[in-house]
Amino acid sequence: MDWRELANCRGMDPDLFFPVGNSSSVAALVQIDEAKAVCSSCPVAQQCLDWAMHVDPVEGIWGGTTEAERRAKRRRALAYRNTARTAA
Repeated sequence: MDWRELANCRGMDPDLFFPVGNSSSVAALVQIDEAKAVCSSCPVAQQCLDWAMHVDPVEGIWGGTTEAERRAKRRRALAYRNTARTAA
C-alpha cells in the first residue's frame, strides 16, 4: 500500500496545502497553520516529508513543513555532513 493512501489529507481540498500569496500574510499564515494541524496527527507525515525532501523543490505543505522549512533542513543537513567530513 502506498503511504499516500493513509494520509490524513487524502480526500481533503488540496488548496489548503498550497497557500496563495505572500507567505507572511495573515491569510497565508492561517492556512499554513491549518494545513500543519492536519499533518500533525498524520500517520504517514514522515514518509510525506521524506518524499518532499527527495523531490525538491516542491511547493506547498508536505509532512508538516513549508518549502522554506525544508530548504533550511537541507542546509542544516549539508552543513552537518560537511562538518563531519572535515572532522574525520
